[in-house]
Amino acid sequence: MKVLVIGNGAREHAIVWKLSQSPKVTKIYVAPGNAGTSLIAENVAISCTNIKGLLAFAKDNSIDITFVGPEAPLAGGVVDVFASAGLRIFGPCREAAQLESSKVFTKELLLSNKIPTAYSRSFSSYEKACSYLNRLEMPVVIKADGLAGGKGVTVAQTYEQAMAALSDIMEAKIFGEAGENVVIEECMVGREMSFFAVTDGKTVAPLSAACDYKRIYDGDKGANTGGMGSYTPPVFFTPELKDEIMSRILLPVIKALAERGITYKGVLYAGLMMTAEGPRVMEFNARFGDPETQVLMPLLKTDLLEIVEATLEGRLDKLSIEMEDSCAVGVVLASGGYPAEYRKRLPISGLSDMPSDILVFHAGTVVSEEDEIVTNGGRVLCLVSKGQSIEAARENVYRNIDKVSFEDCQYRRDIALFNGRELCR
Repeated sequence: MKVLVIGNGAREHAIVWKLSQSPKVTKIYVAPGNAGTSLIAENVAISCTNIKGLLAFAKDNSIDITFVGPEAPLAGGVVDVFASAGLRIFGPCREAAQLESSKVFTKELLLSNKIPTAYSRSFSSYEKACSYLNRLEMPVVIKADGLAGGKGVTVAQTYEQAMAALSDIMEAKIFGEAGENVVIEECMVGREMSFFAVTDGKTVAPLSAACDYKRIYDGDKGANTGGMGSYTPPVFFTPELKDEIMSRILLPVIKALAERGITYKGVLYAGLMMTAEGPRVMEFNARFGDPETQVLMPLLKTDLLEIVEATLEGRLDKLSIEMEDSCAVGVVLASGGYPAEYRKRLPISGLSDMPSDILVFHAGTVVSEEDEIVTNGGRVLCLVSKGQSIEAARENVYRNIDKVSFEDCQYRRDIALFNGRELCR
């Protein structure tokens, strides 16, 4: 079976790595891929958002199934285009992907169906948003409505910070069309967690949960990033909590969409806040997370292609998805200067020195004309280790992390750090 994976990050490398283990898979293409995916699949020089180009490639190469990694092509309707052409593709249609691409849509859906989330108001008028903000107590959360690369959310501790965020989004348009509308919501307090499941529009099959680290520096200091590391499972993720999330959040969301005539097929990723009142939705994503996928895939025992096929064929109720009873920790190595300006094309050394129990997933890498693997992005690599405990997995990653290096490399040293009571966030 020929598979096309859309994307070029460490998430897609982890997905390709897992798909390559399926006995059903005979060939994997990745568009556009990176240096890591080129080692186990064939990269294709087509942008993630070039939907016409992706469709033409899939047709010309008799692709059996396409797997969408990032959010942009989903929001752009890649699933609708492929499905209209009679091609099988894994991911939600454009209308369903609004769960991620439109925070206004999602908040209205959640609030109208009494699904636990923060109280919020949505605005298309800057003046009305300012007037509403003037009546609120701080802190508050300001969100750009559309896709903003994970950077469209501000937790404002002061009125001045809130106004600055509102101005950046709606007046300066720093996120472009994503800032045409804005969501202002109450600031929830608790521990954050990502919960992953797959659904065929009827059955919701849970995978597992993970925690990630967004800030660039130790102690959750500095600017927001795409994610500097993650671990799974969270120490507080109990069977009872999983059942509560399923019954109060994921199942009601899929039902609410179905009542609107929207069939959601693909990955359903809930960003949750564990509050004193229980889990509440911060956001939904319509695909696997990054860097969470890098720690989830090594623990997935079930054939990923089997999950994809069961989802597309509407028979998830017949499939038992199994995860290993162990832990995983992933640490991201990033370019110096990230998430602001950084240099590219820096040689990476030590990749061949990694022991077999360390998985190296590539993100911002490319093969140079001199046939060297060099940096090509902000987040460059993600090093992952499994272990019988979070502590064991963490220790193994950090024991080996300096074996690979590139100039100006930076990484957090507190991923999955245990402080005696709970894992630091």
